[in-house]
Amino acid sequence: MGSESSPSRTQKPKVWVRLVAFVAVLATAWHIFASFLWIAPPSPLREVVPGNALSSYMIPMFGQSWSVFAPEPINGDFHFNVRAKVPGDDGELRETGWVSATDVELSMIQYNLTPPRAGLQSSEVASSYKNAYDKLEQVQRTTVGGNFAVDDWLVGLEAALENQAESAQQDSEEGEQAQPNTAEIEQLVAEERRSTAYATQVARAIWGEEVEEVQYRVSRQNVVPFAQRHNDNAERPEPTVILPGWRGPVIEEGQDDGNFAATFRKQYERNAE
Repeated sequence: MGSESSPSRTQKPKVWVRLVAFVAVLATAWHIFASFLWIAPPSPLREVVPGNALSSYMIPMFGQSWSVFAPEPINGDFHFNVRAKVPGDDGELRETGWVSATDVELSMIQYNLTPPRAGLQSSEVASSYKNAYDKLEQVQRTTVGGNFAVDDWLVGLEAALENQAESAQQDSEEGEQAQPNTAEIEQLVAEERRSTAYATQVARAIWGEEVEEVQYRVSRQNVVPFAQRHNDNAERPEPTVILPGWRGPVIEEGQDDGNFAATFRKQYERNAE
């Protein structure tokens, strides 16, 4: 006579398992919601996330760009080049050659299934700088091309740009008074600081801590025009180049020159082999 099998009882998950699952669900829901807000066109819905919480969460790890799609897909690339002035054996400053920070960084992500974020920094710096530069008046762009290598040079650059804006305002015809481009100046100065700080790190990684001045070159080159895509002899247009003057080094508080130099110089030397 066979024995009857007792019904199996499903054990409830332990408390810590349920707690972990609950936290994971909340984290997933928040990430999906934050990504939606970030990708969607700006709207009052973003105000449900206070302060800079949304941008602080999304940047730099989860930032997304949909500009690879129509109607305005990416049609060019940016380059960021750096050179420096360092003391020679005789104590006089000498200029180094140009180094493409972008080429060094791109070599980190080519053929890499897990590309590091470090492979995109210079391209983003160059793009942001050109965007700010293009908003300036022509006379202000000429000023940016001058050398500002003294102490507190950022203050001097901003003052020079503001004076030019005020002069343009005073010289404008009555009834058509121009407004000073204060917002554009502030954006350019912020990008100057960011770009110079990055160029300083690159220069110190390659030529050491004795770097006295740095200069960077920003360029953008379009791809072959769409109409010529089937032309085997088509060539890319000449790049648009922005060449600010020499700048005094900028070292931001809390930056880790050691880790940056160890990563960047190793890749730079690998490319030079």
